[in-house]
Amino acid sequence: MVKTSLLLMLGLTVLIAMGMRWREDRAAATAPLPRRRPDLLDRGRRGLRRWTNAAALAALLSILILGGLQWLRVWQG
Repeated sequence: MVKTSLLLMLGLTVLIAMGMRWREDRAAATAPLPRRRPDLLDRGRRGLRRWTNAAALAALLSILILGGLQWLRVWQG
């Protein structure tokens, strides 16, 4: 069960981070004013913030998914 949880969290983290990156790119493309190009530190912070948020959301989703499966097993047996 632990391996399943870790693999689920890893997969969800990657998928959520990809979705967040896609959303950021779309928002930047539709921005009304051209902003200055972010420097290396700003890009690093943005990436770290994206991966941290993705990992937190993945942890929450894996708890809900695996907890729901556990409750289904309890209710059936």
